[in-house]
Amino acid sequence: MSEEQAPISTREQEFSWIRSVLNNDRSAFDELVRRYQDKVFNLCFRMMGDYEEARDCAQETFVRAYRALKDFRFEASFSTWILTIAVNICRNRLKSLEHRYRRSMLRIDSFLDGTEGSSSIEIEDPAPNALAQLTKKAQDQLLQKAIDELPHDAKIVTVLRDIEGLSYEEIVRITGYNPGTVKSKLARAREHLRQKLKGMI
Repeated sequence: MSEEQAPISTREQEFSWIRSVLNNDRSAFDELVRRYQDKVFNLCFRMMGDYEEARDCAQETFVRAYRALKDFRFEASFSTWILTIAVNICRNRLKSLEHRYRRSMLRIDSFLDGTEGSSSIEIEDPAPNALAQLTKKAQDQLLQKAIDELPHDAKIVTVLRDIEGLSYEEIVRITGYNPGTVKSKLARAREHLRQKLKGMI
């Protein structure tokens, strides 16, 4: 459902809560958290593929939203606004995790010929993946694994469109991509998923 199709009463209720928060009524922000905590967490989990990382990103999303609420312009919906924050946090966290992952790889030089770097293997950081703690369904695990293999930009549009069900218009606002870019990235991502999940789901 696009923002234009969203019930006016829902947006007005949210705007009313935001105005209350700006007038120092912190309990009004609790209402916004209750309304969007599941949606934000689900987005973060699909982006991160890890329960603990998703929880941290979701928590940071609401902290940043609270601090930045004074800059809310009452133009886009609160949903679009807070999902934009969540996507940016996940983007930055994924980049940071990749950097940490590269640094955590251990190079073991082969001692068969004594030549430095001639033959090496890589051992991954054995930090446990908490995906299994959140989902027990094998199909969902396969889907998440395939999503995790997507490039960041493709993962974002796929999660927003095919998992969260957002309109192209909302995805354009959240990601900053133009409509053509969104559609092309989504098409490539869907083809990747079809190939990866062929015969499995």
